[in-house]
Amino acid sequence: MNDKVDVDEADRALKQKHRAMWASGDYPALASEMLLDLGAILVDACGVKAKQRVLDVATGSGNAAIPAAMMGARVVASDLTPELFDAGRRQAADRGVELEWMEADAEALPFEDDRFDVVASCLGVMFAPHHQAGADEIVRVCKPGGTIGLLSWTPEGFIGKMFATMKPFAPPPPPGAQPPPLWGSEDHVRELFGDRITDIQAKKRTLAIRSFHQPEDFLRYFKSHYGPTISVYKFIGDDQEKAQALDKALTELADSFGEAHGDAVWQMEWEYLLLTAKAAR
Repeated sequence: MNDKVDVDEADRALKQKHRAMWASGDYPALASEMLLDLGAILVDACGVKAKQRVLDVATGSGNAAIPAAMMGARVVASDLTPELFDAGRRQAADRGVELEWMEADAEALPFEDDRFDVVASCLGVMFAPHHQAGADEIVRVCKPGGTIGLLSWTPEGFIGKMFATMKPFAPPPPPGAQPPPLWGSEDHVRELFGDRITDIQAKKRTLAIRSFHQPEDFLRYFKSHYGPTISVYKFIGDDQEKAQALDKALTELADSFGEAHGDAVWQMEWEYLLLTAKAAR
């Protein structure tokens, strides 16, 4: 009994850290400025239709939930970090749609089995530490024959490489936790879901980022806006040598993924995996 209590308490503490991490900085601004198209891409790939029941898992500020609501679907936007919802509510109001916002852990969704016609996650469930638990919950709440849609950064792409670059400077991961960009591996996702999904369609795409004039602009922005980056620098604390080493490593990484031709703006390409499937009947 004591071992179970210890595990439960450790899990609660881990989730609180994750909530605080994503509440730091300004992820809604980053998503609005750079990632806005991705939610609509995922909704389109899922074929969301009016009156369908749609769940957006780890919605953030609603990057996929709001486009789904604009299609006339009945949408629940769930996330572990409700601090992100106010920005989402404002965006939804600006677009003239209503949806339900609900605080929820992607690894323990508070919904009955087979509830939703579509279960989607845009750069969301990939950050839940225990991948199998997240996959189990997604397929559990999706009705048989329903659609599952996932959009995730790949391990080989820029964001995947960024997490690998930050790893030596970050605290050790908790037991059982897996790197977020593994969700961008088709083989990994197939292993997580097994024969519980069918009709799998998976393709890698890139998102063009034109928000920065040079690598140093990327570094400054992510150090002030992106929760995972902020948390690593917070862990480093006053160790200037480590902070400078991470600055250098991230700047060089950004430089290796960015380019400009002639008078064109400096541009980066961020790779992601777009995967859709049907929940097995």
